[in-house]
Amino acid sequence: MKERMILIGLLGCGLAQATEFKREMSTDRPDATESPISVEAGGVQVESSLWAFARDKEGGVTTEAWTLGESNVKFGLASNQDIQFVIRPWISETEKVAGVKSRAEGFGDIDVRYKYNFWGNDGGKTAMGLMPFVSVPTQTAVSTGEWEGGLIVPFSVELGEGVGLGLMAEVDRVWDDAGGDHEWQFVHTAVLDFDLTETVGLYLEYIGISGPGDYQALASGGLTWAQTENLQWDVGFTAGLNDAAEDFSVFQGVSFRF
Repeated sequence: MKERMILIGLLGCGLAQATEFKREMSTDRPDATESPISVEAGGVQVESSLWAFARDKEGGVTTEAWTLGESNVKFGLASNQDIQFVIRPWISETEKVAGVKSRAEGFGDIDVRYKYNFWGNDGGKTAMGLMPFVSVPTQTAVSTGEWEGGLIVPFSVELGEGVGLGLMAEVDRVWDDAGGDHEWQFVHTAVLDFDLTETVGLYLEYIGISGPGDYQALASGGLTWAQTENLQWDVGFTAGLNDAAEDFSVFQGVSFRF
């Protein structure tokens, strides 16, 4: 698996060198706030979390999760539209209760997403998009086992030179294991992006989740490094701001296009 992650990085380095694009690369990672900018027509963009680790402790139950190679593969359909496939090749989840551990691992559920950009793809201080999606259950040990879906509305605005604000509202229909039924979930985020240098960026983000169970509040932050115009590396974290939220997660990834 380690060798596969190295291969992904090397492949990104090679593919990201030759192709020229009309607009700057805009990614949906590493923050939770999605970008309203779509992939150019005919282009392919891969955004991969090389690895991620999350931990949470609540009510005497400790859960830990590792993911490797989770990737969003995007295909530009038109000047303002793309289709995306989010695949999760390997997830490992461990639960510890009263000293007893149980573990599940496997291929995660697959998301199919469609992004439509209303404006801002090729200039302007603001941009807005619409992104419906559906989650296809893989019926593995780490699958929800149920179909899910939702609608995402991302918006961005330039606040000044090297400073941007991203906002996102999301309504989902998710499976609630405790209730044994589908429930509504609302996600809202706000992120500030700062250009520290021509190639290094910093982001700070708030994430709120309202739905089954108590309201979850999280803070997130991280760094990006644009090695080339078509290749970007990132590292980041999330931290729970209340008991209902996941305690913390850390991750590192790469994005490239060709």
